[in-house]
Amino acid sequence: MKELLTRSISGFLYISILLSSIFISRYTFIGIFLIFGIISIYEFQKLIHLNNKRLYVIFILLLVALNVFQDKEYLILPVLALTIITELFLVKDLITIRIIPMFEKRKYLTSIFYLITCIVFSSLAPSYTGEYQPFIIAGAFLIIWVNDSFAYLVGKNFGKHKLLERISPKKTVEGFIGGFIFSMLSGYLIAIFSNTLSINIWLIISIIMSIFGTLGDLIQSKFKRQAGVKDSGTIMPGHGGIYDRLDSIIFASPFLYAFLQILKYVS
Repeated sequence: MKELLTRSISGFLYISILLSSIFISRYTFIGIFLIFGIISIYEFQKLIHLNNKRLYVIFILLLVALNVFQDKEYLILPVLALTIITELFLVKDLITIRIIPMFEKRKYLTSIFYLITCIVFSSLAPSYTGEYQPFIIAGAFLIIWVNDSFAYLVGKNFGKHKLLERISPKKTVEGFIGGFIFSMLSGYLIAIFSNTLSINIWLIISIIMSIFGTLGDLIQSKFKRQAGVKDSGTIMPGHGGIYDRLDSIIFASPFLYAFLQILKYVS
């Protein structure tokens, strides 16, 4: 009972701080992601046995530069392409090999073009048109939370077929399908009540967040399994670290941002 209460309070504070920062202004949102990003980099470096302070400097420079020059496609697109390529290689490693090879050079490249740039694209998503739209990123978070919650509930009660047992023994195919269906439902409801994007667009966003969010969670689970730890950190009692809470959203964000950019030019 005490553990459940601790977990509930910790989760409530996290969600309250995050949503407050999103809806107050673009700058409070970027500010909270600056803090979350620094903590996540620290936690990720522990997982891959790396200790390099320059990564914090690179993160801050990229966060500031890409937010200031978001309209400069010649800066954004190469970073986006490198990020998506890095993520696809991580997906390949997730599926095809038992251990993700993390030699010294790859530790730096993965830290930059997986973790750091993914966090940066999370901060860029609500301003993809040049105007800050808080419901875009708030909706993306909500879809991820719904997906995780119903994947757990459906998997726990109806799960029989393991999704990727050697990485995450508790995840099931039935849980993934349940999370996916309820993600689509949440996307539909967001479209109805937020008066932002169309229903079809929010349904596509739900697909992106559900699939790539699940992959992000599995990749983080693989990093933790290789490191021999249950959580990436202890900053959130009952939940682990900030990286544990953001693994899904940050992995999905570059794909979300790419889709939004396509949407902007098509429309």
